[in-house]
Amino acid sequence: MNTIENEEPTSHSLSSKKKIILIIVLALSVLASVVAEAQPVAGQSADKIVAIVGKEIILESDVQANIAILAQQNKQLDINDKAIRQKVLDGLINERLVITKAIEDSVTASDEEITQQLDYTLQGLIQSYGSEKRVEELYGMSIAKIRKDYREEIRKRILWEKIRQQKFSSTKASTREVGDFFTQYSDSIPPVPPQAELAHIVKYVQASVSQKEETLKLALKVRDSILKGGDFADFAKRYSGDGGSSVSGGDLGWVDKGKLVPEYEKAAFALGHDETTQPIETPFGYHIIQTIEKRKDAIHTRHILFKIGRSTDDNERTKNELSALKDRVAKGEKFEDLAKKYSEEKETQGFGGSMGAVELTRLPGELKSIIEALPDGGITDPLPYMADPTKPAFHILQRKVMIPEHKATIDKDSKRIEQIATVYKQNKEFDDWVQVLRKTLYWEVKQ
Repeated sequence: MNTIENEEPTSHSLSSKKKIILIIVLALSVLASVVAEAQPVAGQSADKIVAIVGKEIILESDVQANIAILAQQNKQLDINDKAIRQKVLDGLINERLVITKAIEDSVTASDEEITQQLDYTLQGLIQSYGSEKRVEELYGMSIAKIRKDYREEIRKRILWEKIRQQKFSSTKASTREVGDFFTQYSDSIPPVPPQAELAHIVKYVQASVSQKEETLKLALKVRDSILKGGDFADFAKRYSGDGGSSVSGGDLGWVDKGKLVPEYEKAAFALGHDETTQPIETPFGYHIIQTIEKRKDAIHTRHILFKIGRSTDDNERTKNELSALKDRVAKGEKFEDLAKKYSEEKETQGFGGSMGAVELTRLPGELKSIIEALPDGGITDPLPYMADPTKPAFHILQRKVMIPEHKATIDKDSKRIEQIATVYKQNKEFDDWVQVLRKTLYWEVKQ
């Protein structure tokens, strides 16, 4: 959640074909914010409440932590500048107003959504820094502690994003508005950074039959122990692969109908009070589900998730399949044709694997270096692909053409300018709406 509004138009929009890049960028920014908020500020002897928004408070440490983030991004920033502090405080007040309005409008974030966002966040960090251990070293806490401590911050982030999307995602810049925008701001639009037109072929790692059988046997064994009087919560803490709910004995709380994956929801609603399912398979693995309470439009369950492991052999088999496709391109077949036939990512398959023009600066460092080293038309070796935490995958990428940095023009970069103009319009309408919230919702600054 931004604490300082952008003063000139920038584009944060990416096509669905580039979702992996978006995931990584969002993940890094979100976790950087919430972790920074936990860090002590030098010279700060005691925390104090500086503002109240609805039922939420803003602490001096919140303000200082956000200033510290800005200072990391801009070394010339004067952290003692009162104007900067005021802008940060105003941003935090606006953020809390939006969250308060989201709660008032019954916008919710399910445990599953929070867990998924945490998974995206952590996987982006692990991919960026190389290992879980490195992430733990950088942030001074275990992955398990990050999951536990920052669920509430992630929940708020989801609420903020949801209500903004509900109210402003349909706002688009018209053709005339795009032209007017470019005429007015062409000198302010930053150069288009270096890009590479990429395409890829994705293969998901399928667990072997033996891996699935072993997981199912364990799930059945645990279920038998529960039916014989074992404590469900205790087994969830010991065995569940859902880090978000395992600490609370597998309890997911109340979840609105339609928010859970279909297989889980169908089984849960079919259960009676305190009944326990046979293992149910979903994209996440096998679940043992127990229904605690249910209403017509919501259900309260707990579960134990048994994730289906992928072995080294499963990974190697998938990489070998992709390597064989790379060899076929080398022998004269078209990458696009093979992507349409063999890629398992539906979003890009129909476009011959096209991911569009991807800014190199948005790629993780190692992948950026690999793409830069390729010639136009070159293809990578199989690389890990983590667009969906429930579906481990590998992909091969082809660099179609490199596009050097250049000044944006309405002819060559019309789509990009349209995206920037649309974001600018959405931001303006959002800011106007926040000003209305300032007049209609309770908030005050404590001196």
